Amino acid sequence: MILTILSQHTLWLLRFTYKKVKVKLTVSDSKKVFHEQFPYVISGLYKRIVDEMLVELNLLNHQNEFMQDDLFCVGLTETFKELTKGYKPDEHLILLFESLCNSCNFEPKKIKDISKKTLEEYKEKSLKEISILLSEKSTSNLYSSRMLNLGIYLIISNANDFKDIKDSEKNKTISDIFNKLNLSFNKAEKDIGIYKSILVRMEQAKELLQEAKIKASKEKNK
Repeated sequence: MILTILSQHTLWLLRFTYKKVKVKLTVSDSKKVFHEQFPYVISGLYKRIVDEMLVELNLLNHQNEFMQDDLFCVGLTETFKELTKGYKPDEHLILLFESLCNSCNFEPKKIKDISKKTLEEYKEKSLKEISILLSEKSTSNLYSSRMLNLGIYLIISNANDFKDIKDSEKNKTISDIFNKLNLSFNKAEKDIGIYKSILVRMEQAKELLQEAKIKASKEKNK
C-alpha cells in the first residue's frame, strides 16, 4: 500500500513540478510517465530502441556520481537522432525525445541546447584540436556511461581529418583520447561496436520492410 502511494506521489511530482525536484523513479514509474506523455504506438523496429534508452536514462538518474555534462548531452541527442532515422510519422520525434527525457527526470530542452552548443564548439576542428579541447573542457571525474562514450566518439569521428587516416590508426587515435580523459577504452570500444552494429541492423531491417511493402503492393495489383 505504501509503495503504491509512493509511486503515485512520485508520478504526481514529475508531472506537475517539471523537474524542480530530483525524483528517483522506478523503471515501471518511468514507463507509466512515458506512455502518458507519448500516447502513440511505436513500431516494433523502434520500440526496442526506445525501451532500452528509457531504462538506461532511468538507471543513470539513480547514480549519485552521474553528471549531465556536455558530452553526455551530445551522446544522447545524436544517438537518438541516428537510431530513429526513418521513424514515421517524423513529426512525433520531438515529442518522443521529450517524453523519454521527462519520464526519467531529464530536461529535454536543456539537453538539446547544450548538445547544439557543444557540437558547434567542436565543428570543423582537427583531431589534435579536438583532443586538446576535450582535455581542457572535461573534468577529472567524468562519469563513464554509454551515452558519454558515444558522445566523445561522435565528436572525434566528426573531426575534419578523421576520414583521412587509416582504419588501423583510427582505433589508436580514439584510444589515446579516451586514455587522456581517464576513461576505459575497452568499455568505450564495446559501446561503439554495439552502436555501429545496431545502426547496420536497423538499415537492414528497413530494407527488408521496404522490400516486403513493394512485394505486397505488387501482389495486390495483380
